Amino acid sequence: MFSTLETTELATWVAVSLWGYPIMLSLHVMGLAVVVGIFSMRDLCLLGLFPGIRPSTFLGLGKLGWVGFIVNALSGFALFSSQATVFVTSVPFLVKIVCIVAGMVLAGVIQSRLRAEVALSDAVVAISKSTKIIASISLMLWLAAIIAGRLIAYII
Repeated sequence: MFSTLETTELATWVAVSLWGYPIMLSLHVMGLAVVVGIFSMRDLCLLGLFPGIRPSTFLGLGKLGWVGFIVNALSGFALFSSQATVFVTSVPFLVKIVCIVAGMVLAGVIQSRLRAEVALSDAVVAISKSTKIIASISLMLWLAAIIAGRLIAYII
């Protein structure tokens, strides 16, 4: 199945063309900046690192974070397709995917908790300890996903 994926037009374009890989990698980095940037800043804010920013600010940005994830998923699939047989057996790649899936699940959980805990008023709202713990785990997952992603190039 993965060998067949590598022979598709998309995989061939990414692997062989002059512009395929750089375009997909650029999209992947932009999607990463959006999704990890928004969710990490939200998590840091929930942990109290930015007292001047209200946590409710991130409720509207959650949708943009999901758009970043979609860009990342599509560009990531294109990059994966070019070397699917290699990546599917790469431990760093598999760790990265697990961390991303877990990070996105936690992103949804945190957004849901945030809606419940934060009134849309200007009042200061205390974030529960359990939400802070989930935010800490979320941060660790994003960091692990980025590190594992970088290790893919070096550990195959």
